[in-house]
Amino acid sequence: MIRKIAAIVIGAFVAIALIATVEFFGHQVYPPPTGIDINDVAAMEAYAASMPTGALLFVGAAWMVGAFGGGILAAFIAREAAATNCIIVGGLVLAGTIMTLISIPHPLWFSITSVVAVIATIFVTSKIGAIFSTESPAEQKLI
Repeated sequence: MIRKIAAIVIGAFVAIALIATVEFFGHQVYPPPTGIDINDVAAMEAYAASMPTGALLFVGAAWMVGAFGGGILAAFIAREAAATNCIIVGGLVLAGTIMTLISIPHPLWFSITSVVAVIATIFVTSKIGAIFSTESPAEQKLI
């Protein structure tokens, strides 16, 4: 049980690190306006509305990479209920994605696409993560 909890915690931290890394590279390619105050909601809304499509794609890719990498690592560490660990870590990324989309309004097409893409990533990751399970396919359970 401790191994499963540790796998989820480590997977979540790695997911956050991967998201931050991809977003960092996105900011190198598409730098945000100088002097923008991230605590100013109106400024962030205006910035999100005017972001180039490529910058938005970096953000969406970051969420997908985080869900995939964190989920796979959690599955690898846990070994038991590997697919479940992928789903839990991916669910945490999905929750963060939705919270971000609510707190900083993005274009509608991006919001819908991002949520669907993260859910699809979680599904694929859970299937791949099941490979790391020590249980036979018949014995694998969600929790």
